[in-house]
Amino acid sequence: MASQLIKCLHCGKTNRVPGVASGRPRCANCKQDLPWVAVAGDENFALVAEGSSVPALIDFWAEWCGPCRMVSPVLDQLAQEKAGAIKLVKVDVDRAPGLSSRFAIQSIPTLMVIVNGTVVARQIGAAPAPALRAWLDKALAGAAR
Repeated sequence: MASQLIKCLHCGKTNRVPGVASGRPRCANCKQDLPWVAVAGDENFALVAEGSSVPALIDFWAEWCGPCRMVSPVLDQLAQEKAGAIKLVKVDVDRAPGLSSRFAIQSIPTLMVIVNGTVVARQIGAAPAPALRAWLDKALAGAAR
């Protein structure tokens, strides 16, 4: 599994965060929760997203997609704001045709929230940051019940 290098927002130390782990990532230096960002494809989605120990925010995107590039920084910001509470999983639809078919992805960006292996929310298309934040908060609140 590929790891991402994530800089701690609290102390500035760079940490290697694996795509799959039990629990949630914490800074090796200050022990604060880290944003959890992972990349998944057809071969590892079940482990990375569906088996996540925290709710997974899935971003189905493509490099050539302008709206996807607009939404990506917002999703990265949400992963930082909700460090320890969510895992942001990025799925490139061009490299994951099986997942695109399985989840009937017909428009990108498509966002989903998966909790304990179950899709609890879906958002199609680019939306402004406040709308995405509200959508994610609602999905997480509904999943907590």
